[in-house]
Amino acid sequence: MLGTNFFIHSAYVYAIIYVTYYAALQAGKYQEKEKKSSNMNMNNWKIAIIGLGLIGGSLARALRERCGISDIIAVNRSSASLEQALRDGSISRGFNEITDEVLEADIVFICTPVKNAVKYVKALAGKIKPSCVLTDVGSTKEEITNFVDSMESPPCFIGGHPMAGTEKTGYVCGFSHLFENAYYILTPCKSTTQAAMEKVLEIVKAIGAIPVVLDAAEHDRITGGISHVPHIIAAALVNLVKDMDSPDGKMRMLAAGGFKDITRIASSSPEMWENIVLSNRLQIKEILERYMDLLENFKRNMEDGNSDEIFKFFKSARNYRDSFSSHGKSLINPVYEITVDVVDKPGVIGRIATILGDSMINIKNINVSNNREMENGCLKITLQDEKSANIAIDLLTKSGYKIYRNN
Repeated sequence: MLGTNFFIHSAYVYAIIYVTYYAALQAGKYQEKEKKSSNMNMNNWKIAIIGLGLIGGSLARALRERCGISDIIAVNRSSASLEQALRDGSISRGFNEITDEVLEADIVFICTPVKNAVKYVKALAGKIKPSCVLTDVGSTKEEITNFVDSMESPPCFIGGHPMAGTEKTGYVCGFSHLFENAYYILTPCKSTTQAAMEKVLEIVKAIGAIPVVLDAAEHDRITGGISHVPHIIAAALVNLVKDMDSPDGKMRMLAAGGFKDITRIASSSPEMWENIVLSNRLQIKEILERYMDLLENFKRNMEDGNSDEIFKFFKSARNYRDSFSSHGKSLINPVYEITVDVVDKPGVIGRIATILGDSMINIKNINVSNNREMENGCLKITLQDEKSANIAIDLLTKSGYKIYRNN
């Protein structure tokens, strides 16, 4: 039987080991080449983006603003998103289907769910120019890289997974700094060339992300443990409470504080997560079995009144959780949230909003927490990024408020 801390340690330790190892390997492998590629003139590159949602839209903005690329073509089913992107200046041309302009691109980013990405690879193979690089942004990598490797005449393909995003979807929710300080995983295929990898590495770094090269299977095992299964668990907890709730909805009314925090990711796109689970089902199945073994072990200790093991279970989790870095972005999207300890008086929310607004700090959400379990204050403020959170803490602290950062 697995020890109580097995699952908690295994997936995250693998992530840390491989991210560190492959980052170092990558640095050595591409160091000399990158000295040359750093002089690449990206201004003349022609980029095509298929799928203008949150990631595709943010990528278009980042390529325009940070890389100086002006020729950006987008393919999207929704004409409304294309029209908005044209008005924003994020893209130069937009189409509802693949056109000759797309086939002439230097790099094609496929920003769709995995099942659709495979279809686009098949549709583009043999039609794009030989020097074109295909890449995707999907959360699973083994399915699509195996498909490319199985092709008789595969295109030059590099699997990609930017570890960034929000629970929001659609072009309008995107922004150019989405990828800042986020790991951007790259998974080469048999058809990946050195020149193609250098080109994609250059773009990844230019948009502010941290490139890391991983084997596709290892990527899926890591993400299965630290992202996919946690999303399943969060959704299961929400469904559990829904099924247990009384007709008058008492559990839903009281479900705030810790419960709301640990289940936040259950608000993500159902379509996206259906795709992810089916694409990575073998890895997820193995991890879920280990997780259920851990729960069974805990259940037995609880039934037997084994206080030592129960204590170790929570202590091990606390110690390991407290060792996590609070810097950088992870597979589970961060929330930049602070809590303000205030007395309930008229005008207090307005005063705080004014302090932040006068310094051009954008408040994404502000609400009073009615469930104060595990809470240090009652006014919760959600901000758009870490920089805004740091400035808000400084401003409010100087104004005499007691502030807590929610990690």
